[in-house]
Amino acid sequence: MKRERPAPPVPEPAGDLIDAHTHLDACGVHDEASLAAVLDRAGRAGVGRVVTIADDLEAARFAVRAAHWDERVHAAVALHPTRANALDDAARAELEALAADDRVVAVGETGLDWYWPGKMDGCAERGDQLEAFAWHIDLAKRTGLPLMIHNREADDDVLAVLASEGAPDTVIFHCFSSGPETARRCVDAGYVLSFSGTVSFRNAKELHAAAAIPPDDGFLLETDAPFLTPHPYRGAPNEPYCLPYAARALAHLRGVAAEEVAACATANAERVYGIGGRDLHL
Repeated sequence: MKRERPAPPVPEPAGDLIDAHTHLDACGVHDEASLAAVLDRAGRAGVGRVVTIADDLEAARFAVRAAHWDERVHAAVALHPTRANALDDAARAELEALAADDRVVAVGETGLDWYWPGKMDGCAERGDQLEAFAWHIDLAKRTGLPLMIHNREADDDVLAVLASEGAPDTVIFHCFSSGPETARRCVDAGYVLSFSGTVSFRNAKELHAAAAIPPDDGFLLETDAPFLTPHPYRGAPNEPYCLPYAARALAHLRGVAAEEVAACATANAERVYGIGGRDLHL
């Protein structure tokens, strides 16, 4: 039986950081005590705030609860594109109600995933995904919230839908993993690219080339925990405290100090999510 690798050590802070996209429920958080443990661990690495993301209705409910449990947490709500076939009238009504909560700072994650259909039982087909993506775009515009994009093997179609539907004022490409051409198209459209631990992966050459393209006010940092643990800890559990590893990897690719990358990413997260200054448990 394959044994899980031990958790990475808590890194030295790279500056004050905001984890722009994590899944606290999937990290094992289930109550206020387990939430505080994860956040306190993150705080020791300089990660003072997190945005926890929904991929289904239960995760959306959890995200809002967690954001009310602790002021270091903000929430995003949506149905993941692979679950788009669950977006019935009741789900739409509940997501609209959750999006109105004052602790919700984004609609997400939504978008298109052309990798999983046909590979995963119950995965939403392309038509359902396209319909749900359009609905989430409209929700973001009606609420004035940023739209957080999940894009897997669907570069052209995601950009086409955003253009045809009319993009919200703020669009975030979570865990950006495409190449420099798509990065340039996103930047030219005014979209924000969020980079995760994948920027540290040695074989991610196209992503490495893309990492230098966004301007200083055009990128975020995220863990996507518990997934995508940075090199050299791939396969180990990921948590928000691991964010400095991604910050240092991105700084290397951009040819600047990690503290500069951290300062830009944090200022950008405060701006796009509207979450104010660095005043929480740092």
